[in-house]
Amino acid sequence: TLTTLKLDQNKIGDIGAQSLGNGLKYNTALTTLELGSNRIRDIGAQSLADALQYNTTLTTLDLGDNKITRVGTQFLGDALQRNTTLTALDLCHNKIGIVGAQFLGIALQHNRKLATLDLCGNKIGDLGARSLGDALQHNTTLATLELSFNEIGDVGGQCLGSGLQHNTTLTKLDVGDNAVGPDAMRVIKKLLKENENDLTGNKIGDARAQSLGGALQHNTTITTLNLAGNEIGDAGAQPLGEALRHNTTLTKLNLGRNKIRDVGAQSLGEALQHNTTLTTLDLDDNEIRDVGAQSMGDALKHNSTLTTLDLHFNKIGEVGAHFLGDALQHNTTLVTLNLQFNEIGDVGAQSLGDALKHNTTLTELNLGYNYIRDVGAQSMGDALQHNT
Repeated sequence: TLTTLKLDQNKIGDIGAQSLGNGLKYNTALTTLELGSNRIRDIGAQSLADALQYNTTLTTLDLGDNKITRVGTQFLGDALQRNTTLTALDLCHNKIGIVGAQFLGIALQHNRKLATLDLCGNKIGDLGARSLGDALQHNTTLATLELSFNEIGDVGGQCLGSGLQHNTTLTKLDVGDNAVGPDAMRVIKKLLKENENDLTGNKIGDARAQSLGGALQHNTTITTLNLAGNEIGDAGAQPLGEALRHNTTLTKLNLGRNKIRDVGAQSLGEALQHNTTLTTLDLDDNEIRDVGAQSMGDALKHNSTLTTLDLHFNKIGEVGAHFLGDALQHNTTLVTLNLQFNEIGDVGAQSLGDALKHNTTLTELNLGYNYIRDVGAQSMGDALQHNT
């Protein structure tokens, strides 16, 4: 069943867009549709917008570099107020203008699903930025907003900054190649960093990590938490692990450059067996050894949401690699595993190579600086013959 359709750089025009719109009304499988650079105008945009009011599976729609004006944007804005599945919409380099941005601003106040919106190169100006700033005060899902090349000045930048003061979800706002002044830019960057919950290098330590863990158990808004470089040890990792058992919104947790040892890794590993939302866990540059790696391996056997695990710059040896390799034979969700700068060696590489013969989901494995020689490389080579 087709889930992704890419038709970029063709000449389908409005008539082609109408046909695709009619198909989307009834299709229940397609999740991504890319129609960039296709000479689509307002009539085509209207057909696609109409389809979005019926479609319940499409998550990504790319309409960048077409000829959609404020008229077509109004139809798309109306659709966004009703659609409950689209998470990414690309309208870059169209002809949306100020009024089109106003329509989208209204839509964003009601939409509860869209996470990424690209409006770069649309001449929305300060007034358009003001409408989007107003929308940010009410929107609770948008995480990325691209507004580069839009003739936005200092006034528009200030409006966006004002909107961010009430917003807790937007983490990326690109206003490059505009005329936003340095004061407004400082405000925007500060507020975006707060939304990312970036607490890097704040010397939080174990005591305050315990308080954070207690708060996270009941928090329902934070999705990203960066605690890198905060002198957190096992005593701080334990309450954070307990929080992960109960938290249902956090998707990214960075605990890199701390002082977490095997006991802390065990707490986090046990939590991952129960957690169903975390997708990225960074534990780089800690002091995790084979026992901690075993806990992570046990977690990977049961966890079905984690896609990225970073364990580089630890002290994981061949035994730890064996446990992780065994886990990879069972895990079906992990996509990226970073084990760079450990002590895995040839025996550990063999365990991971054996895992790759069976694993079908891992796409990136980093084993740099691990004392792997020709024997370990042979194991990887054998694995590559089976891993396709």
